[in-house]
Amino acid sequence: MKNWLTAISRLLVIIILFNGCKSAEKSLKKGDFDDSVLRSADRLKSSPSQSSSMETLKQAYPLAVEQHLNDIKQFQSSDDIFKWEPQLDTYVKLNRLFNVVSQCPACIKIIAPKNFEKEEKIARHNAANVRYKEGSGLLKIGDRENARKAYEHFEKVNAILPDFNDVQKKMDLSYEIASFKVVVEQVLVTSKTYQLSNEYFQDRVNEYLQTNKRLNKFVRFYMPNEAAELKLQPDHVITLQFDDFVVGQTLIERNTENLISKDSVKVGEKFVGRSKIPVFGKVTAKFTQSRKTVLSAGLLDMQITDFRTKRIVNQEKFNGEYNWMCEWANFNGDERALTPAQLRKCKSQELLPPDPQQLFIEFSKPIYERLTSKLQTYYAKY
Repeated sequence: MKNWLTAISRLLVIIILFNGCKSAEKSLKKGDFDDSVLRSADRLKSSPSQSSSMETLKQAYPLAVEQHLNDIKQFQSSDDIFKWEPQLDTYVKLNRLFNVVSQCPACIKIIAPKNFEKEEKIARHNAANVRYKEGSGLLKIGDRENARKAYEHFEKVNAILPDFNDVQKKMDLSYEIASFKVVVEQVLVTSKTYQLSNEYFQDRVNEYLQTNKRLNKFVRFYMPNEAAELKLQPDHVITLQFDDFVVGQTLIERNTENLISKDSVKVGEKFVGRSKIPVFGKVTAKFTQSRKTVLSAGLLDMQITDFRTKRIVNQEKFNGEYNWMCEWANFNGDERALTPAQLRKCKSQELLPPDPQQLFIEFSKPIYERLTSKLQTYYAKY
């Protein structure tokens, strides 16, 4: 049994290697030289003496290098000011091939891989420098639209070569000019009773706006205290206020019905002569169902004001409601007149509703969803 399993394992390894070789050869024939090199090197790591992988690697690597160097020549002759970036990408690919082959002892016996680390470094520096100069020129113009373009350039600089010159300072400055600033005033509630619940709603709104991942990245939201500390001159001010709300309005409904059992049941016994026999008949019960509904609802008013002109540029109202319900029942009479479902309901008890603050939170949840959805759509254009 053990020998049989060993033979199967060896056969699977051979099949995998064979398929790997075929894949490498197939990539070579298709002109995907990088893939052919990577597959061949991978096979030679696990099976250093495999002749077909050696031959494929010997053909594929020079062709891959030649192809990339030809691409670089074409990029160099381009008029595109950002031509260093495709050159950089190509040198990265060349050095990937170098690293893969260098880490394979069987491979370096077949070919001598070439290191393009110096060329990659030069291309990286030049690519970052071109973007940096382009961004700096746009930033000097000083308006919001060009500052946004500048920020995009500085972002790419940071991706290509982190900490290039003073790119982080340039990013911060361009973002400051590029951003559309919105102050969100505290949500107003006219009753102190629900202040804690209002803070929960306020915190959720603040968290959504501060994370800001689903909104335009150039729209920045500030809390009033933060804006005051920065002496900020915002573009918009958002005012949120609960115009109207009701918490814990209770409605109790009762329905009583007289029930008669569907079938006759034993209701007693009687003697017939000396024998006692059961007596059958239908039984009745008075069944009362009760339902308590606690209604909570509110209406939030949102106003967006242009800070400079003091003009209201948008106003909408968002409603939300939450209905808590409890059902129970009781009966007088013979329980056999009740259905199983009615009998189960009689085992339920009247429950206390959630406290008013929790009810406030519940009805404010759909308001939060509608408000944030609107803000996401509205500020996408800014």
